[in-house]
Amino acid sequence: MHKTGHEAVAFVRELGSLVRHIDATGIVVAPPFTAIGPAAEAARSTTIAVAAQNVYFEHEGAFTGEVSAAMIKHAGATFAIVGHSERRRLFGETDEWVNRKARAVVEFDLTPIVCIGETLEERDRGATLDVLDRQLHAGLAGFGEDLMALIVIAYEPVWAIGTGRNATPVEAGEAHRHIRARLAEWFGPKAADGCRVLYGGSVKPDNVRDLIALPDVDGALVGNASLDVTSFANIIRNSRKGIG
Repeated sequence: MHKTGHEAVAFVRELGSLVRHIDATGIVVAPPFTAIGPAAEAARSTTIAVAAQNVYFEHEGAFTGEVSAAMIKHAGATFAIVGHSERRRLFGETDEWVNRKARAVVEFDLTPIVCIGETLEERDRGATLDVLDRQLHAGLAGFGEDLMALIVIAYEPVWAIGTGRNATPVEAGEAHRHIRARLAEWFGPKAADGCRVLYGGSVKPDNVRDLIALPDVDGALVGNASLDVTSFANIIRNSRKGIG
């Protein structure tokens, strides 16, 4: 919950200038709902895309305060984040809701960024891979092999978000290998290769290079370090594949 419309426009314009020579890395910014339209307009002549931070799964109706996939598309977004750990933890979103949101996003030709990840308690009791299996299986229920190239998975260890503590390359690599293997098992190797899998959890300019170098990491979902435009631009410069 950062940046007004004017602030988001200034951010996108400055970011566009800083990364104008980078064309091989997908760059997406996710402002609040109120700033999607202005940010998308500011990004029009750049390679920057815009995402919504959340979406509701119904098309319309008596759901006061919610925003549909059609609405965010009309505002200019081409991506939508679903199932972020804060949505799960603070607002009680379930795996079933994540799945319904992801399907609604795809229905309107938008790209869902489906977030999964374990808490510290789950990691400490050795349940990380079981949690990833549950969230992946439920979150992607009903999707076929043909749709996997349209989906982005973001692995965000909840214990590493906003804490300054990040997963080591070994920990991140294990989780990403597991995710890729499960995608291959459930949807086929071609689908697993086509699905982009991001790492998110205290990503910074000085650690992104090691994370991006991992074979199953396609990009980064950046939180606090993206609020400063120079920091975010440096992360993008140090990322030479996937979505910054």
